Amino acid sequence: MKVELLHHTPLNIASHAIRTCWQSFDNSDNGGEKDKELIDRVGNKFKHSSTLEHLNYNFYISGISRALLQELARHRMANLSVKSSRYTLKELKNIEPFMLDNFQRASNFITLTGVEIVDIASIKALNNLQEILKSGVSNDKAKYCLPESYKTELTWSINARSLQNFLSLRSDKSALWEIQELAHTIYKALPEEHQYIFKYNIKNSSSIHL
Repeated sequence: MKVELLHHTPLNIASHAIRTCWQSFDNSDNGGEKDKELIDRVGNKFKHSSTLEHLNYNFYISGISRALLQELARHRMANLSVKSSRYTLKELKNIEPFMLDNFQRASNFITLTGVEIVDIASIKALNNLQEILKSGVSNDKAKYCLPESYKTELTWSINARSLQNFLSLRSDKSALWEIQELAHTIYKALPEEHQYIFKYNIKNSSSIHL
């Protein structure tokens, strides 16, 4: 799993939005500690969190399973542009079948759980899919055989308010283990000066594979 921050909104946009409400621009310290404290105080402590929606983050996320992709789709206040199985399954057509004991090679295409019986089943499904593709079945039909473990990637855009919600829910130990890992990885990918906005949303999870 890899997470790359492509772009983010500068913090002063949020402080400017907050000061717009009270016309308190004269109190600004041009993005300094005073403005940063204002964002935390109004956006978090006073729960005027709509002001945090002015901060947006664009990530490139790769190496996650389609099972995790389904979890991401439940966060409707985010935008997803996903690698198309309709056009990219050709990556399986011209390579050798996968050996059931070669987890390393298979891990280029599927997310491994560490549970051998599950991972072997995923490799078998991968081989079945590959055989169907090589028989000439179109990607549009063959993709119905995709295992949930099949890896994908996406560009993901989300505002700070929605990201707080995502991190609170998905870094919790009750969340899917893979999305717990994603939540922590996203937090670490944020600019250091932005992390304080989310520090109370991210949770420690002993079960994740970091």
